[in-house]
Amino acid sequence: MKKILVTGTAGFIGCKVAEKLLEKSIKVTGIDNLNNYYDKRLKEWRLENLKKYSQFDFYQADIENIKDLRKVSQENKIEAVINLAARAGVCYSMENPFIYLSTNAVGNLNLLEMCREFGIRKYILASSSSVYAGQKTPFSEDLPVNNPISPYAASKKSAEIMAHTYNYLYGIDISILRYFTVYGPAGRPDMSTFRFIKWILEDKPIIIYGDGTQQRDFTYVDDIAEGTIKALKPLGFEIINLGNNHPYALSEVIKLMEKYTGKMAICKYEEFQKADMKSTWADISKARELLDWQPKVILEEGIKRTVDWMMGNWEWVKGIKIGEINHR
Repeated sequence: MKKILVTGTAGFIGCKVAEKLLEKSIKVTGIDNLNNYYDKRLKEWRLENLKKYSQFDFYQADIENIKDLRKVSQENKIEAVINLAARAGVCYSMENPFIYLSTNAVGNLNLLEMCREFGIRKYILASSSSVYAGQKTPFSEDLPVNNPISPYAASKKSAEIMAHTYNYLYGIDISILRYFTVYGPAGRPDMSTFRFIKWILEDKPIIIYGDGTQQRDFTYVDDIAEGTIKALKPLGFEIINLGNNHPYALSEVIKLMEKYTGKMAICKYEEFQKADMKSTWADISKARELLDWQPKVILEEGIKRTVDWMMGNWEWVKGIKIGEINHR
């Protein structure tokens, strides 16, 4: 493909997807509204890394503004869209559900409309394991996902439904990727990995909602990016899990953080949050079959790389503000 639009390019996953595309000599047009949901210094650091590539063009634009998207399309010969722009975080979605619907659902609709208007035939939508609430693990794509327990999950489900509609009506080739707890260097500061490592290095108590036995299918960001790029192939309409296929308890992850920081965690336990899930676990047989994809980075190596990055950038990372925790 000649040029791909990646939304949310200053975000954690968006930056890594754009970087890997650029490394493959694929032209990338990136858009991001650079909002202040979390500390913008992380977004600026990611964006500066992408600007080193001559085949990268960036627009500070918002997917909630259809005029912005039309301008980007008119100025670029976009052949595929990877939508990684989203409001993330379960906890904050309960405080401000309106922004989650406007970005994750209406923004998604705007991008689908842009594809229809400009004849863009491939669309990838990033969704979430949170849509599986109430189902038995491991989660497979054919499970009904009709019981979201947070506005975040509901907004992602809404986006999936609209994407299906546009595939049916207009024949746009659509791949919906359900990500499972993505982590790695330069991650979001509301995610447990970033937050816990930072607190351990600062000798501050880490706040754990529940008893630490809740499990997550932690998936390294490079593996997620590779799977996302593989999904650019023609597939018709498919929903595909991208996960590590191996759930770990938070307590196990904390032990790895202790190992690689060389410090003991001070754990503070608080009440389990109602909108959170007890366990996530991806059945990735479909990703293996359709994308020839499976994760390569084991959890211990991924945590080591994340700790190394944080310690190597500590002079500015130590000033990063962190918000409410999110395990998605």
